[in-house]
Amino acid sequence: MDSIESLFDKTVGEIERMLNSKTVVGDPIEIEGNTLIPLVNVGFGFGVGSGEGTEQEKGSGHGGGTGGGGGVKPVALVVINSDGVHVETIKSGAASAFEKVAETVGKAAAAKAGQAKH
Repeated sequence: MDSIESLFDKTVGEIERMLNSKTVVGDPIEIEGNTLIPLVNVGFGFGVGSGEGTEQEKGSGHGGGTGGGGGVKPVALVVINSDGVHVETIKSGAASAFEKVAETVGKAAAAKAGQAKH
């Protein structure tokens, strides 16, 4: 049983190590005068179990195991530019995140081009 408790403690320790502010707030990205800061949703789950038993013909035995999984989903972009600061939500998935970045940069470029004409 001590080995399961040790395994559980190590698993929780690793999760605590991985989860920090950079997990949900990404590094800023500079694109054509825009600073984009990605915001993500992090989810995970895990389980730990053990058991033991005895059979007259086979003897006794014990075993244990652990398993887990997780995922990261982009949810928004904080956009900082000459127009100020605003948050663009992302509908779902990485493809949508790339579309949002392209859309934001495109709007900024169009606005810049419009200002240059005046």
